[in-house]
Amino acid sequence: MTDERMPVPKGYKILIAIPKLEDKFDNSVLVRPEAHAKKEETASIVGLVVKLGSLAYGDMDKFPDGPWCEEGDYIMMRSYSGTRFKIQTEAGDQEFRLINDDMVEAVVADPRGIIRA
Repeated sequence: MTDERMPVPKGYKILIAIPKLEDKFDNSVLVRPEAHAKKEETASIVGLVVKLGSLAYGDMDKFPDGPWCEEGDYIMMRSYSGTRFKIQTEAGDQEFRLINDDMVEAVVADPRGIIRA
């Protein structure tokens, strides 16, 4: 993801891209109220690590085992975490978040099918 509008995380912040939800159905109609779709998008718990700030995971007292994630990892975080924003692209709006390095709760090998309970 290279775009001159893409913010560069500073300090201990991490830039996260939020995957778009895709509805899947077979020979039937799925109707998702717009309010429900917006709530799921806002409360998402899985994201793709795009960029780490220069100080992320640099505190050896706080992170004695090293970084909890790296660029390209899918991570889990708490619902409503971080500073939310969207960037308009040719493919549509893409949501991002800036979160603190200690807000990463897990690394996920395959994010497909993970939804907030």
